[in-house]
Amino acid sequence: MTTTELAQVLFTTSLQPSEILTSDRVRRVIDDRLCACGGDTALCAAYVAQEAGDHPEAFAARMRWAISIVDAAYADYRLAA
Repeated sequence: MTTTELAQVLFTTSLQPSEILTSDRVRRVIDDRLCACGGDTALCAAYVAQEAGDHPEAFAARMRWAISIVDAAYADYRLAA
Protein backbone atom coordinates (compact mmCIF):
# COMPACT_ATOMS: atom_id res chain seq x y z
CA MET A 1 0.00 0.00 0.00
CA THR A 2 1.10 3.55 -0.62
CA THR A 3 1.71 6.14 2.04
CA THR A 4 -1.43 7.96 0.92
CA GLU A 5 -3.58 4.84 1.23
CA LEU A 6 -2.18 4.08 4.68
CA ALA A 7 -2.72 7.71 5.72
CA GLN A 8 -6.35 7.52 4.59
CA VAL A 9 -6.82 4.44 6.75
CA LEU A 10 -5.17 6.16 9.71
CA PHE A 11 -7.30 9.26 9.11
CA THR A 12 -10.43 7.16 9.79
CA THR A 13 -9.26 5.97 13.20
CA SER A 14 -9.84 7.59 16.56
CA LEU A 15 -6.12 8.30 17.08
CA GLN A 16 -5.39 11.95 17.76
CA PRO A 17 -2.32 14.14 17.22
CA SER A 18 -2.20 14.81 20.96
CA GLU A 19 -1.51 11.13 21.70
CA ILE A 20 1.95 9.65 22.09
CA LEU A 21 2.13 7.12 19.28
CA THR A 22 4.66 4.40 18.69
CA SER A 23 5.27 2.93 15.25
CA ASP A 24 3.96 -0.42 16.47
CA ARG A 25 0.73 1.10 17.73
CA VAL A 26 0.16 3.03 14.49
CA ARG A 27 0.73 -0.07 12.35
CA ARG A 28 -1.53 -2.15 14.62
CA VAL A 29 -4.34 0.42 14.49
CA ILE A 30 -4.08 0.62 10.70
CA ASP A 31 -4.15 -3.19 10.44
CA ASP A 32 -7.17 -3.35 12.75
CA ARG A 33 -9.05 -0.72 10.71
CA LEU A 34 -8.25 -2.51 7.47
CA CYS A 35 -9.56 -5.77 8.91
CA ALA A 36 -12.73 -4.02 10.08
CA CYS A 37 -13.24 -2.73 6.53
CA GLY A 38 -12.63 -6.14 5.01
CA GLY A 39 -9.37 -4.88 3.52
CA ASP A 40 -11.30 -2.45 1.30
CA THR A 41 -9.35 0.81 1.24
CA ALA A 42 -12.15 2.36 -0.83
CA LEU A 43 -14.32 2.39 2.31
CA CYS A 44 -11.68 4.43 4.10
CA ALA A 45 -11.26 6.73 1.11
CA ALA A 46 -15.03 7.34 1.04
CA TYR A 47 -14.99 8.29 4.71
CA VAL A 48 -12.07 10.64 4.15
CA ALA A 49 -13.93 12.31 1.28
CA GLN A 50 -17.01 12.71 3.46
CA GLU A 51 -14.95 14.31 6.23
CA ALA A 52 -13.25 16.64 3.73
CA GLY A 53 -16.68 17.87 2.65
CA ASP A 54 -18.11 18.11 6.15
CA HIS A 55 -15.09 19.64 7.87
CA PRO A 56 -12.83 21.26 5.24
CA GLU A 57 -11.22 23.48 7.89
CA ALA A 58 -9.87 20.45 9.77
CA PHE A 59 -9.30 18.04 6.88
CA ALA A 60 -5.94 19.31 5.62
CA ALA A 61 -4.34 19.43 9.05
CA ARG A 62 -5.49 15.90 9.93
CA MET A 63 -4.36 14.51 6.58
CA ARG A 64 -0.92 16.16 6.93
CA TRP A 65 -0.70 14.62 10.41
CA ALA A 66 -1.74 11.19 9.12
CA ILE A 67 0.82 11.27 6.32
CA SER A 68 3.63 12.30 8.66
CA ILE A 69 2.71 9.59 11.18
CA VAL A 70 2.55 6.92 8.46
CA ASP A 71 5.92 8.08 7.09
CA ALA A 72 7.46 7.68 10.53
CA ALA A 73 5.70 4.40 11.39
CA TYR A 74 6.71 2.67 8.16
CA ALA A 75 10.16 4.24 7.69
CA ASP A 76 11.97 1.11 8.83
CA TYR A 77 10.09 -0.95 6.22
CA ARG A 78 11.17 1.37 3.40
CA LEU A 79 14.79 1.26 4.55
CA ALA A 80 14.77 -2.55 4.50
CA ALA A 81 13.40 -2.69 0.94
